[in-house]
Amino acid sequence: MHAEDSKKTLYVVGIGPGGRDQMTIRADRVLRECSVIVGYPVYLNLVREDYPKARFLSTPMRQERERCLMALKAAAQGERTAVICSGDSGIYGMAGLTLELAGEFPEVEVSVIPGVTAAVGGAAVLGAPIGHDFAVISLSDLLTPRETIEKRLRAAGEGDFIVCLYNPASRNRSGYLEWACRILMEYKDSGTVCGLIRQIGRQGEEAQILSLSELRHAQADMFTTVIIGNKSTREERGRMVTPRGYTNG
Repeated sequence: MHAEDSKKTLYVVGIGPGGRDQMTIRADRVLRECSVIVGYPVYLNLVREDYPKARFLSTPMRQERERCLMALKAAAQGERTAVICSGDSGIYGMAGLTLELAGEFPEVEVSVIPGVTAAVGGAAVLGAPIGHDFAVISLSDLLTPRETIEKRLRAAGEGDFIVCLYNPASRNRSGYLEWACRILMEYKDSGTVCGLIRQIGRQGEEAQILSLSELRHAQADMFTTVIIGNKSTREERGRMVTPRGYTNG
């Protein structure tokens, strides 16, 4: 039986960067059919007006486990339930934790609904910066040791990957973006073309193209995504472009 045919199904839905027009048709269809929608309050507020028939349940930040259990319990009781997260449900989203906890609820099927992650949504705003191999790295050390983050930054820098940085700064991590840039400048030229996007797909969206050395001193927050180019990335008519190599043949 497919998960979507099950009477007791929990959907883990990526709602995209934030704007409803960047949500997938499938995600919208699933949420329209749900009687319970569970999520972090900031993300619930992005969809609340679009699904007025649903009951909304939330937990504060750092209570992700409780949030997933809340959603699993609602699904086990026969409610058509979705737990939502921004971007994609599997990329720094709730899909993994939900599946880990789902073993306690054998009667519930879990269906993962993908969404547009910030790297993709932000890249479209900037132009075409991830046209070649890229790495996505979160600078949040809440769940990942800083030493591990540094190893990943160095590996991406040595491999000349395009690097997409999530969670570049917060109130407690104001210097992390500068720290990451210093590490990458050991492998990348200081003039490497970079992009910074805030509030992707939401009111107040803004983007900026700047060099890696300039990026060191840029202001960022948890709603900012950073894209650092490779040695081929360049600026074309105010857009950030990483050639795939089609014109080399």
